[in-house]
Parts: sequence; C-alpha cells; structure tokens
Amino acid sequence: MNIIGPDALVFGVDDVDACTKYLTAYGLEPVGDGRFEALDGTAIVLRHRSDASLPAAMETGNMLRQVVYGVADEATLGEIAGELAHDRQIQRLAGGAIEAQDDLGFPLKFQLTVRRQLDLPGELVNAPGAPPQRGPNQIGVWEEMPAKPRTLSHVVCFVPDIAAAEAFYVKRLGFKVTDRLLNAGPFLRPAGTQDHHTLFFIQTPPFMKGCEHFAFHMGGPTELMLAGTRFVKAGYQSFWGPGRHKYGSNWFWYFNSPLGCHVEYDADMDLHDDEWAPRETPMSPEASQAFLFEHREKWAPGGPPPGGRKPGH
Repeated sequence: MNIIGPDALVFGVDDVDACTKYLTAYGLEPVGDGRFEALDGTAIVLRHRSDASLPAAMETGNMLRQVVYGVADEATLGEIAGELAHDRQIQRLAGGAIEAQDDLGFPLKFQLTVRRQLDLPGELVNAPGAPPQRGPNQIGVWEEMPAKPRTLSHVVCFVPDIAAAEAFYVKRLGFKVTDRLLNAGPFLRPAGTQDHHTLFFIQTPPFMKGCEHFAFHMGGPTELMLAGTRFVKAGYQSFWGPGRHKYGSNWFWYFNSPLGCHVEYDADMDLHDDEWAPRETPMSPEASQAFLFEHREKWAPGGPPPGGRKPGH
C-alpha cells in the first residue's frame, strides 16, 4: 500500500487561543479553519474539544482525535478500504477518503495526499577532504534565516498493547519495522516513504494511551537549533534536547505544549529501503541519544571588566 505518511494530526484542545499562539510560534502557518501548515501543506488541525465534528475522544481524554494519512493514489485508497472492511466499520467520504479505527481505537483517516513537492536546499557543510559547499554569497545571516518546519515527520503514541498495535500497521497496512527499542516499542515506516519512522509506539499502562509527541522535519541541524532557540525566547519550555538520536540518527529538540503532548523539531533523519535489516536494543538513555546539549543564554568569553580586576580577584 502506497501510504506516504501523516498528512495531518487533528486535536481537540481545551484552549484554542493558547494552542494557536503555540503552533504559530513553533513556525507553522495559520491558513484558516484551525489549520496550521508546514511548507509542504502537512498540518496540525485544532478544534475545541467540545466540537461535534471531531471523532469521539479516547477514554483517556488525550487531545489527539485523528491521524490523517496521505496516500499516493486512488488505488491505494481502494486497497485500504477493501482490507479494513473485512472486520470493522469504515466510512467513505467525499473525494474517496476513508475513516476507520485501528485495533487500539485510534481514529484514522486516509486521503489522497495534500503534500506539495518541495524544492529547497538541505543544509551544507564544509569538511576537510570534501569539496567546498558554500561560496561567499551563500553565507546567510543566521538571525534572518526563516527556519520553518518543512513537513510533518512522525507521531509517537503511548499504547497498552505493543503487539496488537504493531500487528495492525504491519499486517494490515504494510508498514515496515525499521528498528526496535526493547521494553519500549517499534519504529515503523509505511511503504510510500524511506523515512526511518513516521510512527513509533511506547508500551504504557492503559490510562496513558494517546499521543506522546509529534515532530516536523527541519532543513538541517542549524535550522533546528535556530527554531528551538527562538521558541525558548518566545517563552516555551524545553523538555528534552537539543541532541541527536541513535536510531534514525535524527537531531531532536522537544518542547512542552498545551496540546496535551510534547512537540519536537527534528532534522536529518536516516532513510531506509526494503533491504534494511531492523536492529534492536534495550531501551536506555544510552540507546536513545548519541549526545545531548542544553540551551543557555548567549555569552562570549572576555577580559576583565572595565577598570581592571577588583582586589583579591
């Protein structure tokens, strides 16, 4: 099945205004009707949690109400509808989109993808032994770099039954396991992308079921660091990072949010094809990150204060 990845995540939130300010400061573009888009049109959609148009809330009250997957063509929509109709109710919408639930009760929607093709350069670096990558006219002023989210990367969910969650996406929808953190869960990618993962599950007690975090891809580590620094300066609280993961090897920076989950910037995720052999290792701080930084205010080394050093110093 040619499922590309998440086109949108739909949230039913308590405070629409606070979430609107948050997503705008994060770098998404408000385009109307509660939709906040990355550069390629993938999005977060906000509704108040009482909005009758939303799918029913999960029993845990998690604010994630629907994961919208983009697919490449109508044939894939037909394939998905045929597969899921065997054992569950599906709903066909205008334009051929399909709504259903997965085996753990997460509401899903499948649609022809809204993703716009991007033609943007990635981050370039100079390294000894490699050809020069930047000329004098290409060196940007960091303070003016837009550093906008490019595309919705992945969603991570707490689930009480890892085996059931994995089986549904692998056996029913053709996702591939790329790697696995033992005592946590599997990294999964659908057939229509080579991203290391668009979905990850973490085993938790039932009362925690729901979205743990979502992430958007940035253009590179520099964009990630700039966007995260601006987000901190806007008053939002860093949760984890910046740093670099081992599995997927993507750069990361997570933040607390009013959406009932964490929100991540990521960059430079590994790409894999069907020849890739999954790895596995026990979950631990060492397995989760190659290195970790902490944000601090800018500073510069300098000499003694004007007038020289005070006596005794």
